[in-house]
Amino acid sequence: MPSFDIVSELEIFEVNHAVQNTQKEIQTRFDFRGSEVTIELNEKAKEIKISAESDFQVEQVYTMLENHFHKRKIDLQSLDPQKMTASGKHTIQVIKLKDGLDSDTAKKINKAIKESGIKAQSSIQGDKIRVTDKKRDTLQQVMAFLKEQQFGLPLQFNNFKD
Repeated sequence: MPSFDIVSELEIFEVNHAVQNTQKEIQTRFDFRGSEVTIELNEKAKEIKISAESDFQVEQVYTMLENHFHKRKIDLQSLDPQKMTASGKHTIQVIKLKDGLDSDTAKKINKAIKESGIKAQSSIQGDKIRVTDKKRDTLQQVMAFLKEQQFGLPLQFNNFKD
């Protein structure tokens, strides 16, 4: 019976490249010359930390980071910016990276598939959702339906089996 899995995985090496390219752009930009502006990726905690002298500079670096994410084809829904905090003469913003399907989102996706009227079976299996049906066309309908929806996470479809 044909099936596929719905997952939300973040390619951390692509995120790393986007952060490195943002660092290079910061070094070459004239408006950041003489300013203490840093961007760091913490792979274990899955977060990016931007530090600058003003909130305007933090916003500029965040925009540059978004552009580099877009160039590397990383979905911007995987970014979860937190509130800016001021410490001393620096403004710091932490951006958490969304990786993996949490149980609430998996339930929302499962419910959306069932309510869509498409006759496919879906079940939550840990951090992924398995969708099965007798026909391939039905599975492709489910994929097209989910691409139109917004769940706050980037979704990938893998492990397609006939």
